[in-house]
Amino acid sequence: MRDMMGLMKQAQAMQQKLQDAQAELDNVEVEGSAGGGVVTVKVSGKGVLKAISIDPSLMNADEKEILEDLIVAAMNDARGKADRAAQDRMAELTKGLPLPPGMKLF
Repeated sequence: MRDMMGLMKQAQAMQQKLQDAQAELDNVEVEGSAGGGVVTVKVSGKGVLKAISIDPSLMNADEKEILEDLIVAAMNDARGKADRAAQDRMAELTKGLPLPPGMKLF
């Protein structure tokens, strides 16, 4: 029974660490860009869009579709970086734990 109590305490400590990591991801900002930097976006570690910057040279009605594509590409770039930041943080927290391969806690 004593081992079960220790295991429960470890599980509670891990749960608190996971909650703290989730909160930290709100404060992490990553930047994605497209078109050689003419469109940039900033997102939180959870992928929430925080800011967007568009070079004035793209403000041309004839290039609307290009601008839209660049915004999507920049957002995808930033989202990938946010995902990697979350995975890196999770790897730090779960280091040494016997988790099955591919198990995602976020």
